[in-house]
Parts: sequence; C-alpha cells; structure tokens
Amino acid sequence: MAPHRKLRPPSSLGLRTPALATAALTSVALLSQTADASPAAEPRPSTEEVQKKIDDLYQQAGTATEKYNAAKEKTTKQRKRVATLLDDVAQRTEKLNSAREALGTFAAAQYRTGASAPDSASLLLADNPQDYFDQTQLMNRLTARQKQAVDEYVTERATTSKKRQEASEGLETLTTTQSTLKTSKADVQRKLAEAREILSKLTAEEKARLAAIERKKQEEAQRKADELARQQAADAERQRQEAATQGTGTATGSGTGTGSGSTSGSDSASSTKAAKALAFARAQIGKPYVWGASGPGSYDCSGLTQAAWKAAGVTLPRTTWDQVDTGTTVSVDNAQPGDLVFFYDDISHVGIYIGDGMMIHAPKPGAYVREESIYYMPIHSVVRPG
Repeated sequence: MAPHRKLRPPSSLGLRTPALATAALTSVALLSQTADASPAAEPRPSTEEVQKKIDDLYQQAGTATEKYNAAKEKTTKQRKRVATLLDDVAQRTEKLNSAREALGTFAAAQYRTGASAPDSASLLLADNPQDYFDQTQLMNRLTARQKQAVDEYVTERATTSKKRQEASEGLETLTTTQSTLKTSKADVQRKLAEAREILSKLTAEEKARLAAIERKKQEEAQRKADELARQQAADAERQRQEAATQGTGTATGSGTGTGSGSTSGSDSASSTKAAKALAFARAQIGKPYVWGASGPGSYDCSGLTQAAWKAAGVTLPRTTWDQVDTGTTVSVDNAQPGDLVFFYDDISHVGIYIGDGMMIHAPKPGAYVREESIYYMPIHSVVRPG
C-alpha cells in the first residue's frame, strides 16, 4: 500500500495561481503608467469666464489709465513749478552776488579813506581843517550806505536760501510723481498685454461665441436705453399736459428723452454749451481709443469729455475722478444731453449723454469713439457740468 501523502496548499507565488499573478502584473503596469503620465491639463474656462476675465482686465486698464492721467497732469504742473523756482533761485543768486560785490566795494573805499572816522585830535593836527570835514562827511556817508548794503545782503541771502530749499523739495516731489507716472504706465501696459494674450489663444469657435455674447450684451443694453427713452418721453408729455391744464404754457420738452422743464436765460445758455459739447463729440466718432490721449487724433474716455466741454468753453479736470466732482449730480431719469455719465464703482469710465439712453464715449483699447447705450456698463452717477 502506497504511503499516504499530505496535500499542501498551493503557494501564492507558484504557477498554480495564474489569475492572481496576472492581476498583480496588471496592477503594477497601471501604477507604472500612472507614475509616468504627465499631469492632466486643466479644463479650459468657459466662454463666459473668458469674457468676464477680458472685461475685468480692460476695466483695470481703464483704472490704471486714470491713475496715469492724474500722475501725468501732476508731473506737468510740478515740472513747471520747479522750473519757475529754479529761475527764481538763479535770479536771486545773481542779486546776492551783486550785494556781496557792493559790500566789497564799500569796504575797499573805507580802507582807502581810513579805517575809522577822524577824531578831534586829527582836527588839531590837520594841515587843512577843510580836509578833515570832507573826510568826516565821506566816512559818515560810507558807513550809512555800507550798513544798508549789509542789510540788503543778509535779507537776500536768507530769501535765496529759502528758495533753494523750496526748489530742492520741488525736485523731490517731481521725482515722486515721475515714478508714479512710470508705474501707472507699466500697469496699463501689463493689463492690456494680458488681455491680448488671452485673445490670441482663443480658437475660431471660441471667438465666435465671444462675439455672440457681446451682441447679446449690446442688445440688452439697447433695450434698457429704449425703455428709458420711452419713460422720458412720457414724463415730458405729462408735464406738457399739466402745463396746458394750468394754462401756463411754459413747459417744454421734445419727448425724445432729452429732459424737460421751463427754460430761463441760464438754462438756455447751459443748453447752448451742451449742444456745442455734443457737436464736438459727434465729430470725433470713429477716432481710435488710445489710453492717455486727449486729442485731436485719438482719445481715452476722460480725454474725450474734457475736449468736448472745452469746445463749449467749459474747463473740466483731466481725470474721471475729478470730473465727477465738477457740476451737479442728477438722476439717470433726468439726464440731459451733454451730461457726463460715469461708470463702475471706482468711477474709471465716463461718456457724454446724447439723449434716449445713449451716449458718445471712447470705450476701450482696440475700439473707436462711438455711440452706445449707457447701460452697456454699470452706471455710477450722472453729473451736469456747471
């Protein structure tokens, strides 16, 4: 009888478990592939996200442009002030040198005539008493004039020193404003370069979707403008009817969203100026937006409004931040042609109202001066220049 053999369990490393071995090898291979593979690419942003990013960059560039305009204006004024101070210092230095020479002349004259005034002993010893009196009179005259020269020199020296200090401080301020100007310029260029880079990487399909989003945005803005025009026309008609009922017949209004109310001499003059500003703005339609420009070949937003009202004889500050404080704030519903419409919370954009919910403005880099709904951007306030 054959001896009994005890069966051993199959080894986990043996060839009797092909299924387990295959699974193990497959796992190792997958892990190896995962380790060697490059990280998964980030998903591309949606068209809406791209549009928002580009709009944000243009707005930031607009804010940086206004900072540049402010720094440029301040730098120009400071440069003129420093030039005036330096000219004044040069003139006073010349006067100081003349005063110093006068002192030297008096000192030399006194030395030639004697170090001190003659005394009574000199009179007794003098061969000619008249010579004594002549010398005394000369010394008294020299002393008085010399004292005056000393006083003038001391005063001029103190004034010149003060002016030199002012000029030095002015140069330091100029250096600071020039640095701010340079920083603002670099900030604008950086924002615009980033926007251009995003646009350059878009596919034709993505660009088409962006254009569709832009059209929809403009259509919605135009719808709101039309609604405002209808509301303003209705308000004007109601005021005319009220005036007719009261028998005054003094109310006016075209029903075109251009405002209403009785006209006085002051109102008439304001309307004339507004008409001139608008005529100028319309003549600029089609000219390119260039940041920091104020005409005549190109404009940024505040450069256009400043130039338009200058044509009407009204001087506006250079930046949106200063223009918004010039004049009377009115509601959007009461906006009249010529009013300035400001946008965004940081007041970084401005256009000139033409009525019916529309404006003329210099929009952004790559665009041209054009008419557009005031609802194209979030409105901050409306100001009527005074």
